[in-house]
Amino acid sequence: MPHDVEAIHDLAPVVDRLPGEPVPYYLASGEGRRYEIDGVLWTVIARAADTGGLFDAAFVSGGRGAEVPWHAHAAEQRSFHVFDGSVQVWLGDRSRVLTRGDSLHVPPGTPVAFRMLAHVTRLLTWAAPGGSLALVERLGTPARRHVHSGRTEVTTSARQRAEAGAPLGITFPDAARADAGDEWDAALPGGALPYFLRRGEGDRRETGDALNTFLARGANTGGRYFAVDTLGGRSEYFIRHFHRLHTENFLCVSGRIRLYVNGREVLLTEGDFVHAPAGTVHTFAFEAHHTRMLGILTSDVFEPFFDLTGRPTELHVHPDGPASLAVDPAELAATDLDLVVVGPPPERGKAIGD
Repeated sequence: MPHDVEAIHDLAPVVDRLPGEPVPYYLASGEGRRYEIDGVLWTVIARAADTGGLFDAAFVSGGRGAEVPWHAHAAEQRSFHVFDGSVQVWLGDRSRVLTRGDSLHVPPGTPVAFRMLAHVTRLLTWAAPGGSLALVERLGTPARRHVHSGRTEVTTSARQRAEAGAPLGITFPDAARADAGDEWDAALPGGALPYFLRRGEGDRRETGDALNTFLARGANTGGRYFAVDTLGGRSEYFIRHFHRLHTENFLCVSGRIRLYVNGREVLLTEGDFVHAPAGTVHTFAFEAHHTRMLGILTSDVFEPFFDLTGRPTELHVHPDGPASLAVDPAELAATDLDLVVVGPPPERGKAIGD
């Protein structure tokens, strides 16, 4: 395994498998390690072993009535993003019915539970630091299928859950479930508090041809990560660059994204994922109009980039003009943003996934 960021530069991305070490990799939608627990399919797309212990992530899918019971993580900061269907979530003493594009954010120690309300419901979850998804491996049955079984019966016992969770600092409290409120959750809290966020809400920054929305800032996650929803039309590549101090992760929510990774190109469509650890030379371009990308960056060292290059906006749709960063890209290399520019934007070529 490489021990310095320069050693990462020339590594081709691993394709459609978890590498077991922190190197660049690409997973097409549905790929990863899959486990079924109580009628819920967990598709693990990142583990501590794949991210150098920084975070882990999984898609969670189930049919109407499938549940994940009350549970709390002592150490991990977690976020969930609804990709398909609808789900009722209990977060501490509050509850919401969430649909596609909504999210929730769970600090350490806060109990959470959810029930799928649509026949096909899918959420993305990520947690930092990594390691908590070992619970899924301990409790789950390995699955070859790429969809949940459709059965919702509970087969794990409270004792099994408690024994599997204890070494990981995960508990399963017995808590009351509040009725769902219909509040429109539109703002990030000032610190690391539990919160819901509706689709399109958050701190928004526009760059002429794209809208970047913070779903979580470092202040909300104890500095462990921040998350940005990027919405835009067809665009050109940005300058080629890498980061020395943080990891960047790209997930296509809708549309098409062309991602340059250490000299190779990858075409992402809905549900596809790329992990770019520190040292990965990368850039991206949107290949289709109205493309949406979820970026998860850990730690939060790169967060000021979006405030510096974008302008605060009341827009909830992306602008339809030429790119117009609030700062010249050539000046970015001179700022303290953990950004190392290595060359101009690449030419489009043949991509993995084309």
